Amino acid sequence: MDINSRNIEEIVRQVLEGMKTPTGGSAPKASGNIPSTAKVAMLTSLEKFEIKEYPMPAVGDDDILVKVEGCGVCGTDAHEFKRDPFGLIPVALGHEGTGEIVKMGKNVKKDSAGKPLAVGDKVVTCMIFKDNPDITMYDLNKQNVGGADVYGLLPDDDVHLNGWFSDYILVRGGSTVFNVSDLDLDSRILIEPCAVLIHAVERAKTTGILRFNSRVVVQGCGPIGLICIAVLRTMGIENIVAVDGEAKRLAFAREMGATATVNFKDFKGIEALAGGVQAAFGGYLADFAFQCTGSPVAHSNIYKFIRNGGGLCELGFFINGGDATINPHFDICSKEITTVGSWVYTLRDYATTFDFLKRAKGIGLPIEKLITHKYPLEQINEALATNLKMEGLKIAIVNR
Repeated sequence: MDINSRNIEEIVRQVLEGMKTPTGGSAPKASGNIPSTAKVAMLTSLEKFEIKEYPMPAVGDDDILVKVEGCGVCGTDAHEFKRDPFGLIPVALGHEGTGEIVKMGKNVKKDSAGKPLAVGDKVVTCMIFKDNPDITMYDLNKQNVGGADVYGLLPDDDVHLNGWFSDYILVRGGSTVFNVSDLDLDSRILIEPCAVLIHAVERAKTTGILRFNSRVVVQGCGPIGLICIAVLRTMGIENIVAVDGEAKRLAFAREMGATATVNFKDFKGIEALAGGVQAAFGGYLADFAFQCTGSPVAHSNIYKFIRNGGGLCELGFFINGGDATINPHFDICSKEITTVGSWVYTLRDYATTFDFLKRAKGIGLPIEKLITHKYPLEQINEALATNLKMEGLKIAIVNR
């Protein structure tokens, strides 16, 4: 048997690896340096995540095992943490995640856009297909993701690795997955919320009112409103007024591309506030408005900011936030307002988001500054508490 120096070095390395004594707290290793167990932040009761450890599941021929690198905390996660409106507890949350492929089934060759996939590639997921051709068709005009399953909002099962608040996730056959190795970690964490705004702007464009020279008001400067401003700027729209009640968020709105800001706390009554918006546009009302707050009062007010024949995209209500009171004659009919609703995204919107993120960085928008807090998985309860207290913008769980 011919054993050269390289063979000897490899044999010695393997022997030394086998002689290492596991340290306390480290997971036992399986083949390919994949642990035999995975940690999952399981929401076991209201406002209580517990770090659970489960056996690493088998990877089927159509499955992908992903080592999680990070996941954003969404308002939906906060609602589930606080009230469990979907009745999912116990549940592994986290749907704004990304990570690295560590193992693939033999049938997996490419992602949902036809791009090759390999171990080591960075990926995100979008949806899990059901037997619904309107969802599975890769077409802009088909149904949005609201009718499909999403990782991070799945009932618990014997796999357990169902959400991105974990150190590994099993992406099963029939899921959409995209190779995003050309994006940095912060950008990848922001893909899901950015896709929400790509979809909203595409919905707004169907009205025929949103154009390059439109005067646009964005109400609400949380992560959704701020990303909305960034998307509008990458489209070339420059006349944007941001409305919010927090000075720090309004300052960041300017960094993201708003040309003027209005703090609603400086005005008493809706007529005065509408006058403030009009003054910010140089004496004109908005051609188009995006309502991004989820507040029924804000929805009732926004019609006053829009000119006759203008347009509105309502995207703030991801859950039932209550009823809004409007006057159909004055707010809609006599002004002939064209209104569209927007909720989550289509598969194509998700893919378009990758180009948006590159474009935003290319023109100097500080997208990465949206992530203001990063926590390790073990501090997920603190991360959700920070989100609920609205102490930052985008909160993220990052595995180091």
